[in-house]
Amino acid sequence: MPEPRGADLSGAERTPIRPIPVTLSSSSVFTLHPQHVFAMAQDLGYDGIEMMVTQSAWSQDPVRLDQLSEQHEMPIHSIHAPTLLFTQQVWGSAWNKIARSADMARELGAELVVVHPPFRWQGSYARDFAEGIRDIMEATGIMITVENMYPWKVRGREAKMYLPHHDPVPLDYDFVTWDFSHAASAEADSLAAFRLLGERLRHVHLTDGTNTGKDDHLLPGHGAQPVAECLQFLGASGFTGSVCVEVSTRNAKYAGQREEMLAESLNFARRHLALGQRQARQQHQNQTPRETQEHP
Repeated sequence: MPEPRGADLSGAERTPIRPIPVTLSSSSVFTLHPQHVFAMAQDLGYDGIEMMVTQSAWSQDPVRLDQLSEQHEMPIHSIHAPTLLFTQQVWGSAWNKIARSADMARELGAELVVVHPPFRWQGSYARDFAEGIRDIMEATGIMITVENMYPWKVRGREAKMYLPHHDPVPLDYDFVTWDFSHAASAEADSLAAFRLLGERLRHVHLTDGTNTGKDDHLLPGHGAQPVAECLQFLGASGFTGSVCVEVSTRNAKYAGQREEMLAESLNFARRHLALGQRQARQQHQNQTPRETQEHP
């Protein structure tokens, strides 16, 4: 499995070597059967799927998922473990959720697993979380990324829901997933976080949000987060991870609007990632003649 590497504070020294894959999260069509996410991703031209494990039997069955993947020629790139509040009854204990997700990822050929940080009431699981996920990574060879979350508010006051914190940037996690909607709810500076995380950042949930405290999961570019700038930064810095569209389409009002929303998000991602890569190539070309003159 890949070794964790230290943060790159400059974020502009890695040379782009490949197109950055843009995948589609099954949570973007949460109310529909998992079959729909594969069909939509294929029709719209996505590079793969992130499957969120929920109460749906299909989302928990690697055999069925593999069949859908082959049928639609759509690889499963990542698995979102059932570590959300509404999936607490899925797959038993907290450690079992992560271990089974990693096993399923390995069986399906997925690259990574996304997990949420522990809730404050989860005792020893929360205390041993960083070391525990390292043990599972070592045992399975699957990368486990910890997602940024946000503070909850109860009667207008902030409540500490996650241990040790909702922000993974300063914590001892090898790999991180960054979600723009969660960042908006936390009033976090996403571009600064990207710079600080460096190569610890391996996965991005592409969405947007406002600073109202609501986890809106808006389409990218429809909120207050610097999503375009962050994607350009990833393209320019030679990001070796993946970008996964995770937006809410529940408010689609007419047939085909959900597909339009997902197509817009995909185009937004590819446009700004490509712009960042072009900027990096141009910068490299502009520097090459001077370097040649200095070192004949």
